[in-house]
Amino acid sequence: MKHSTETVSPYIRGRSSVQQIMFCVLVALLPAALTGWMSFGFQALMLLGITVGTAILSEMLFRSVSRKRQTVQDLSAVVTGLLLGLTLPPDFPLWKAAVGSIFAIVCVKQLFGGIGKNFANPAAAAKILLMVLFMDNMTVWRLPQSDVIVTQTPLTGEFATYWDLFLGNTAGNLGETSALCILLGALFLWLTGTASPIAPLSCIGSFTLLTALGGYDVPAQLFSGGLMLGACFMTADYTTTPVTRSGKCIFGLGCGVLTFLIRHFGGYPEGITFAIVIMNLLTPWIEKLTKQHPFGIEDEPKPTKQKRKKRAKTA
Repeated sequence: MKHSTETVSPYIRGRSSVQQIMFCVLVALLPAALTGWMSFGFQALMLLGITVGTAILSEMLFRSVSRKRQTVQDLSAVVTGLLLGLTLPPDFPLWKAAVGSIFAIVCVKQLFGGIGKNFANPAAAAKILLMVLFMDNMTVWRLPQSDVIVTQTPLTGEFATYWDLFLGNTAGNLGETSALCILLGALFLWLTGTASPIAPLSCIGSFTLLTALGGYDVPAQLFSGGLMLGACFMTADYTTTPVTRSGKCIFGLGCGVLTFLIRHFGGYPEGITFAIVIMNLLTPWIEKLTKQHPFGIEDEPKPTKQKRKKRAKTA
């Protein structure tokens, strides 16, 4: 009997559907979203509503125009819109946020075949686009429960205590300020088996090690910016990260190293988003490097020159 070495997923059938997994992710993101709403008020809620609503509408319209089965019920568009909104400043212009959601769903997700076929995390790719197009709006924040506008966060120079950083009593993007809420959501995903902690912990661990060796303030660097949100939620994406354990570890290590390099030697104070997208592009090679084989089955030998000629003649 001839065995095929091609990898065709899924390998294991489970009881969890895509909808159930995405619902768990939404529950895990809820603490960060609620904290952002309470800290920054109605404008933050409007921003999340626009990113989520535009993501849902974009997917529905694209699937209708392309005459494909509707997939909005799997909640993946809701997760993408919510994640994007959480990575934006609370007073980010609503129409520009809608542009980001459209790009994430149409250009990054649906044009490549929909969920499971996108080459990069849609929310991360959309944030990079918004940073390139609207940098001025991406570098203006508001202090929690205040109308005071600032152009610095703890990551870019604003002073804040470790406790404020951990709880989220600082200026920053809507859902990235409270490390506590992000960690609570991540623990929920890990304990329920919805997501693997390998890539997130590898990312945080490698970043922490390099930060300590470089002589930087480790708690301030860990709890500032979007590192915790990106590491805990975007590096655990099912589609754009490796499927093997060793692959997940390599992916997470790469994200941590790139984030450190971009933060301290690049032109942007925040690097996790760029790091995730770069590692997303390397995922096929990481999977090839860490590919596992069924017990007792080896790779088929490459055809010799004579066999290739014979095949060409018969064809």
